[in-house]
Amino acid sequence: MKLLLQFPEGLKQFALQHAKKLEAEGNEVYISATPNFGACDLAIEEAKTIGAEKLIHFGHAEFAHVDFPVEYVFYPIDADIEMLSDAIPQIEKYSTIGLVTTIQHIHQIEEAKQFLESKGKTVIIGRPYGFAKHNGQILGCDIGSAASIDRKVDCFLYFGGGLFHPLGAVYSTTKPFLAVDPFIRKSMWLDDYREQHRKRERGKIMRSIDAKRFGILVSTKNGQTNMNLAKVLKARIEKSGCEAAILIANTFDFDHLNNLMEFDAFVNTACPRLTTDDNERLRKPLLSANNVIELLTLRESAGKVAEKA
Repeated sequence: MKLLLQFPEGLKQFALQHAKKLEAEGNEVYISATPNFGACDLAIEEAKTIGAEKLIHFGHAEFAHVDFPVEYVFYPIDADIEMLSDAIPQIEKYSTIGLVTTIQHIHQIEEAKQFLESKGKTVIIGRPYGFAKHNGQILGCDIGSAASIDRKVDCFLYFGGGLFHPLGAVYSTTKPFLAVDPFIRKSMWLDDYREQHRKRERGKIMRSIDAKRFGILVSTKNGQTNMNLAKVLKARIEKSGCEAAILIANTFDFDHLNNLMEFDAFVNTACPRLTTDDNERLRKPLLSANNVIELLTLRESAGKVAEKA
C-alpha cells in the first residue's frame, strides 16, 4: 500500500523509524515534511498528489471527518505523576480542582485525578465542546474541558508539556490556573497571561477604531475552513460603510500578510490561536470575529451619540 505519514512537529524526530517499519511490512512509504498544527491540518492534498492510498496521522485524535482514508495513531507519552507533589503546596488553599491535559497524557488523567484526591482535593474533569474527543482534553481551539467547569472549581491544574494548550484555556476561564510541566519539572501560575491577553485584545480594537478596509482570513486547512463566517463578517463590515475582502491561504504567514498594505486590519476565521499567538510581527491588527463585532458596535454607539449632540 502506498502511504503518506504525517507527524506534528514534536514527533517528526521519530518519522524515519516509523517509515522503515512500514516499509519492512511491504508498503511504499512517504513522509510529509510540511509543518503540521494538529488534526485540523491533514496533508490530504499531498497524499492525493502522490497517489497515496492512505494518510497515517500520528499524535492526534480525529478532529473532523474528511473524504479520504486517514488512520490516526495515538501517541501516548507517560509523564511522572509524582511531579504533581510539587503542586500540592501551591494549591493548598483550593479545595476543588479542575484538571486538564493534552491528548498525549489523556491516558493518565484518571491516575492524576486519584493522586490529587489522595491529597484531599476534589477533582472535576470537564467535557470538551466538540473538537477534542476526551473529557479533560484541551486543544488550542477547544478549551471546553476547562471553560465548562469554570464556575464549579476553585482553580485549574494543567498537567503536560509546554504552554500552547493551557494558555488557550487560561484566556477563556476566570479561576487561578497552575501549569505543571513534568518534562522540565517546573510548575507556574499563568494568571498574568490572562490579564495581558485582555489588554492586548482591547488594544487591538482601539488600534482598529478608524479602520476602513478589512482583510478576512479564510484557511483551506481541512479543519479550519469557515467560509460561512467569513461571508457573514464581510456583509456586516460592508453594511457599516467599510470595505472588506476575503483572503485565502493554506498557511497564513505574517510577513506575507504585511505585503497586503491596502488593508487597515485583518480578521481571522481560521485557527483561533492566530489571533492570540505571536502576531506582533503583523503590522496591522489581527482581530477575531468577536473583536470585529465589538468594534463595529462601538462605532455605531459613537455615531448615535454624535447624532444626538
